[in-house]
Amino acid sequence: VQLQASGGGLVQAGGSRRLSCAASGRTLSGYTMGWFRQVPGKEREFVVAISWRSGSTHYADSVKGRFTISRDNAKNTVYLQMNSLKPEDTAVYYCAVRTLPTISTRALEYGYWGQGTQVTVSS
Repeated sequence: VQLQASGGGLVQAGGSRRLSCAASGRTLSGYTMGWFRQVPGKEREFVVAISWRSGSTHYADSVKGRFTISRDNAKNTVYLQMNSLKPEDTAVYYCAVRTLPTISTRALEYGYWGQGTQVTVSS
């Protein structure tokens, strides 16, 4: 599975941004796609994940109510809509695929990763 993340950039606090992650090489049916983020010197942090077949989702408490994950089956693409952004949301955002339908918040359980896209939220 190859993953291509895009949509990062600079946004003011309180603003919105939508990230995309396009998958190729394999259908995602039966898999889980997640978003993680990482800042220098810290471990990769779970943000949200979606089970492709069921559509069930799980959000980190820090983004619940502000971020929304969705998928487009036809395009094999997942989106992360980020609203009410805060400076602490600044990070490199990675999409990843877990080859099981059950959601996990652990980065090591995701075997495929995109290249990351930088999101910077200015105060």
